[in-house]
Amino acid sequence: MMENLLRGGDYVPDGFGGFVRLRGDEKELQRALYRLTCRRGALCFLPRLGSRLYRLGREKTAARDQAAMQMAAEALADMEVTVAEARVRNVSDDQVTAEFTLRAKSGAQTAVEVTV
Repeated sequence: MMENLLRGGDYVPDGFGGFVRLRGDEKELQRALYRLTCRRGALCFLPRLGSRLYRLGREKTAARDQAAMQMAAEALADMEVTVAEARVRNVSDDQVTAEFTLRAKSGAQTAVEVTV
């Protein structure tokens, strides 16, 4: 099964009237990013889809990196993608950004950023 590339919530055109298609590791890593950005429990028909990263602001500052790592691992538990590293920084009083390094089964890595 193929998937289209998403950027900013929109499909990316391929210049030939279609959309950029993803395969293999790229597809898995995009699915992982979707799971990290989707709020867990937001879809009533898929209650386990998504992450609890939206709760990071409630964690103590010193514990946020570890909490982000655990929340991301929980969201990606049934995927062939693992979280290699997590780093959280404050954007404002009520907003934080979590930066993750994700590793696919084949060893391909990518850095993603989730603002909550």
